[in-house]
Amino acid sequence: MQAPMKAPSLLQHLTQAVARQTPDAIALRHAGQDLGYAELVAMQSAFAQGLLAHGLQRGERVAIFLSKRFEAVAAMLGTAEAGGVFVPVNPLLKPDQVAHILSDGGVRVLVTSPDRWRLLAAAAEQCPSLQHVVLVGAGEVKAQRCHLLPWPQWLQTPSHPHAVHGVIDADMAAILYTSGSTGKPKGVVVSHRNMVSGAASVASYLNNGPQDRLLAVLPLSFDAGLSQVTTALTVGACAVLLDYTLPSEVLQVLQRERITGLTAVPPLWIQLAELKWPDGAGQHLRYFANTGGKMPRDVLSRLRALLPQASPYLMYGLTEAFRSTYLPPQEVDARPDSIGRAIPNQEVLVLRPDGTECDADEPGELVHRGSTVALGYWNDPEKTAERFKPLPRPGSGLTCPELAVFSGDTVRRDAHGYLYFIGRQDEMIKTSGYRISPVELEEVIYSDARIAEVAAFGVTHPRLGQAIVTVVLPRKGEVLEPEHVQQLCRKQLPAYMVPSHVHIAADSLPRNANGKIDRKALSQHFAGLFQPSNQQAQA
Repeated sequence: MQAPMKAPSLLQHLTQAVARQTPDAIALRHAGQDLGYAELVAMQSAFAQGLLAHGLQRGERVAIFLSKRFEAVAAMLGTAEAGGVFVPVNPLLKPDQVAHILSDGGVRVLVTSPDRWRLLAAAAEQCPSLQHVVLVGAGEVKAQRCHLLPWPQWLQTPSHPHAVHGVIDADMAAILYTSGSTGKPKGVVVSHRNMVSGAASVASYLNNGPQDRLLAVLPLSFDAGLSQVTTALTVGACAVLLDYTLPSEVLQVLQRERITGLTAVPPLWIQLAELKWPDGAGQHLRYFANTGGKMPRDVLSRLRALLPQASPYLMYGLTEAFRSTYLPPQEVDARPDSIGRAIPNQEVLVLRPDGTECDADEPGELVHRGSTVALGYWNDPEKTAERFKPLPRPGSGLTCPELAVFSGDTVRRDAHGYLYFIGRQDEMIKTSGYRISPVELEEVIYSDARIAEVAAFGVTHPRLGQAIVTVVLPRKGEVLEPEHVQQLCRKQLPAYMVPSHVHIAADSLPRNANGKIDRKALSQHFAGLFQPSNQQAQA
């Protein structure tokens, strides 16, 4: 029998490697409770055996629709250990959105809570592939077709061990669903290699070690949120899981849990910067990191004043490549608007449409190559071919080019090699760290028969990065109020997808040369809507 590799190569190896060295070290902390590495390994292995006992085949999907808790992490790692593919689902999504993910992903097993299942059951049981639902927490629920089983019962090891399916680091580990430009969320397929090498790269430049306590405030369905856990597990650190309602709760946890590392998106940093920090709230913080959009300069200055001992890391990433760049703390004063350089062991190129490299300060598309490039989009070869393209390496002598991810983001590289974000080439809206499909939002609004035309687009916002604006044309003879459109969205979409501003149009919306509604022209027309002077005027 071949001896196991010492360095982790598969996702489940992260916890197993630490448990062999320091089994009593704390891997996860949640709601005042600790879970050691050996305990986490036991839980993930028991979950894996439950999957195998119920017939999970290699590469089959297991969805996790839970708040942050021990069971959510164990289910993800246990799915990987069994040779399956885990699908973390954002807890903020509505039942129809979750049902789409379950159906599109061909999910066979769902891990959720009784209260979530009550809301989801009617839609979820229409998903033909779904067979088993594992329930975490107390509560009586029913199902017509699916087999329901409580978490403790699922973890009961079968009388005879089931062998896990063999996988290698190039195999699928997870599908991360993110908004797609054509409407419904699309699944980004990531491998074991993507996740393990990405976590190691991030841990290296953040200088993470066993002594760290990382606060996980972002959703585990978000690549940056999942990264907080995998990065901690890579180095034997502790990940503190937190679902918060008010930003002040984050400050309380920073102090109480002696947090040393915090990564967040600009809207949360803006809220935290405006609060009065209790004495000692950030005294243990060694670094703070930003992702999911540009951090405003005044917010960065405020945070640095509040946390003089903490190093700031400004980062850029995309789900299709996990994380692409970071700006070292020592460069922040000289170039605060930069997204930095490529993370360790990856390369970032700035290319013209013909594939040649741009000159210094010449705008081009950011292209990422390396071990963190995802495998493509689930069940969507056309979109995969658009974004994941062969990258020729002149002079290499190789006949088989590698695949790189073409981000769709326009950047420039200065003479010193530092990158600066310019804008997106598509019409996706980037708000509060989320990428929003305008088509998905428009489809919801079009469900109201009184609406003739609608366009959704992003407008620069000082807090959100972009705010969602919709322009709606009622059908002839109909009268609509902006609040009606927002209420329609609140019923069917998570809060971060509800428009910040609705404009009721009197005439047909502008068209481009192809006859389509011109979102770009509308976004330019409303470009100054959220500037301070306009906000004061509206007030």
